[in-house]
Amino acid sequence: MFGDYSFSDLGSIFVMQGFAGLILFSVFVLMALGLAIIFGQMGVINMAHGEFMILGAYVTWMTSTFFQAHLPALFSIYFFIAMILAFLACGALGMFVEWAMIRHLYKRPLDTLLATWGLSLILQQLYRTVFGAREVGVELPQWMMGSWQATDSIQIPINGMLVMAITLLITLAVAYILYFSSWGRQVRAVVQNRVMADAVGINTERVDRYTFGLGCGIAGVAGSAFTMIGSTGPTSGQLYIVDTFLVVVFGGAGSLAGTIASAFTISQARSTLEFFTSGSMAQVMTLLAVVIILMLRPQGLFALKVRK
Repeated sequence: MFGDYSFSDLGSIFVMQGFAGLILFSVFVLMALGLAIIFGQMGVINMAHGEFMILGAYVTWMTSTFFQAHLPALFSIYFFIAMILAFLACGALGMFVEWAMIRHLYKRPLDTLLATWGLSLILQQLYRTVFGAREVGVELPQWMMGSWQATDSIQIPINGMLVMAITLLITLAVAYILYFSSWGRQVRAVVQNRVMADAVGINTERVDRYTFGLGCGIAGVAGSAFTMIGSTGPTSGQLYIVDTFLVVVFGGAGSLAGTIASAFTISQARSTLEFFTSGSMAQVMTLLAVVIILMLRPQGLFALKVRK
């Protein structure tokens, strides 16, 4: 696989493929970040998380279409507005789903899996009815196209650097909220000991609702990033839900650092292997490697200690 390349060529290939995987890494981080928050705190296995991502992608597509038709002079900045709208739309839907369905299924993880799987099918059919069965693509502003020539043999995509910067800002914001804000202290108290948190006056139901909404909102932002690497269709979210759960389990459920490290490892491994093999073979090889590591360390890269 590597025999036809010199060491300098391999170095350039690894660097280029690493930067080419920035958007995939960003999607994985944002998807897994929301899923890890939901699963780590609430024990809810949200199989509809991919559909929240696709809602964010559809919001981005609608925003792009609206700006092209009615505000062409501001088209260059529509993507930032679309990300905010995607976060708000997915967060609001997530809070409604938590109030209408999830709150009745706490401490029943198998039931949450089945219920959210049914919700994913409902949302897929809703998207198919509203937006049609055909996939749609988003047109990016001209300044986001192309790449930056770092060296003679290394080109870095501009949209990848942009999404990576946005992902970094969102990750830092989530870390600040969880570890330095009063609401974050309530979230961590509920994670460590829900009964005691409720006993000292923390409104655990409100914390759960806002946390579920935050996780779904972050998935919506991941949907905006997803529009840069693929077309948006009613079932596109199912292509990423397995990889997202893999990232969460590999990193350690509820661990922010583990989620980031896991997403980076898996995305970069897949991006590099796809250059030398096919896409399906790269996914199989990555999955096998993760399974072997989990057999040796089943708690994931970073284990979060909680009181039972």
